[in-house]
Amino acid sequence: IKGLRKRSYAAARRGQTLSEPLSSLKPARTAPFPPQNVQVSKLPNGLVIASLENYSPLSSIGVFVKAGSRFETSENLGVSHVLRLAANLTTKGASAFKICHSVEALGGSLSVTGSRETMVYTADCLRDDIEPLLEFLVNVTTAQEFRPWEVNELTPRVKIDKALVQQCPQMNVMEMLHEAAYKNALSNSLYCPDFMVGRISSEQLHSFVEDNFTSGRMALVGLGVNHSILKQVGEGLLGARSGARAPVTKAVYRGGELRLKNSDDLVHALIVSEGSVTGSAEANAFTVLQRILGAGPYVKRGSGPSSKLSQGIAKATTQPFDATAFNASYSDSGLFGIYTIAQAHSAGEVKNIPAVSPTFCFHRNQVKAECLMSMETSECLLGEIGAQVLTTAAYQAPESVLQAIDAVTKDDVMKAAKKFVDGKKTMAASGHLVNTPFVDEL
Repeated sequence: IKGLRKRSYAAARRGQTLSEPLSSLKPARTAPFPPQNVQVSKLPNGLVIASLENYSPLSSIGVFVKAGSRFETSENLGVSHVLRLAANLTTKGASAFKICHSVEALGGSLSVTGSRETMVYTADCLRDDIEPLLEFLVNVTTAQEFRPWEVNELTPRVKIDKALVQQCPQMNVMEMLHEAAYKNALSNSLYCPDFMVGRISSEQLHSFVEDNFTSGRMALVGLGVNHSILKQVGEGLLGARSGARAPVTKAVYRGGELRLKNSDDLVHALIVSEGSVTGSAEANAFTVLQRILGAGPYVKRGSGPSSKLSQGIAKATTQPFDATAFNASYSDSGLFGIYTIAQAHSAGEVKNIPAVSPTFCFHRNQVKAECLMSMETSECLLGEIGAQVLTTAAYQAPESVLQAIDAVTKDDVMKAAKKFVDGKKTMAASGHLVNTPFVDEL
């Protein structure tokens, strides 16, 4: 009977309209939040503060430090790799257990990433929990203890990272490329070399932090956080890290070749010349050139019909292949070239470099669209703001970036292409290389 009553009630309601106005209820009307611009401040101690109030319930804060692997010396090679893994160790303000437990209790996350030029410590949490999480973030970046027994326990994790790199041909050939291309600085690997595994000491970690983690080499960036809060953190907690900028050794491009022979059926090869410095007008020209040559398909599982690389190589071989333009810019140098993946017996055929297509405006618009789409996620936007303010202590709005891309002419792209073709080549290759040409044969 109870079930019958429920069905009868549902049948009765089914015949009633749901569009009757409720005169006693009025919709809440709130004024829209005014859009905010990125605020940038530089403190007397050299620390750069940048923030964007986006009214998000989730706040993201990043500490950007010029402390990548390029700043390692011959005595401490691999120290930046170990430092990344040491981000969750005991600090002067909290034990490793307390950091882990407290961040989990807040429902937040604390992570660290590294490149050849920077290390980035990132914290994410609900807006109301930003202050306690900021305390842990500052402790992790400026109050490390590096207890010897905790540092020694990182060795197995270093070995796991290195094993993963060896199993990934793309990452392996990328490290080989930088080692062959440069004499110093940028030639340092992101990963600890074999002969230094287990030999990075607590003292070396302390020394590296003392030299590089100074306020003049750091930027504090936040999304969904008040600018005044970040300034208080910078003036107070991070003020203890004040110091002069450490001298930076300029990277010297040399060109060369490294080949790793193994039994892999697929050959991964990278051929580059020296490219452009990040943030320069030439860098924009190389970015447009990368799109013209081809930087991957825009359609899932597509073949990239607009890719001039794919069109040119397809005329030379009927075998399966993949080819994409490679572009990496750094503060004082860059690399531009072509990355190919081919079967070992046909690797010699995949070496054609086609002429630049006249469809210039089409590819320039692709660069602009990609630039705007990359800023749609908080992670990418935080990284873009941090990279700019760490380098120039200023931020260029997307409109200014688009204007710079629009200023690129076809002649600029042709000059970039000529620089690549005529420049001194660097090559890195791995796989069964019996049919892979050497760099001087290209």
